Amino acid sequence: MSNNSNNKGVMTEKGREALERFKMESANELGINLKQGYNGDLTSREAGSIGGSMVNMMCPEQQWKIPRNSVRSMGHKVVYTYYMQVGI
Repeated sequence: MSNNSNNKGVMTEKGREALERFKMESANELGINLKQGYNGDLTSREAGSIGGSMVNMMCPEQQWKIPRNSVRSMGHKVVYTYYMQVGI
């Protein structure tokens, strides 16, 4: 199997710098102290929350919670959550 990749080297230096700034801003908003370079002292939870925060900012969703009557149980309400991607 070939080891060639069409995506190799696609990101520019400006793109890397922009993502690094974005990561630092996301971490700062979450109250996580990041330093330049290696951050091996972060927990998996902290690192994941930074990445999750970045994804949420890049791909905003709208969410609606709609209570509806349950078909199976009279008088009970079931809450359905609907997600919609916006800004695509």
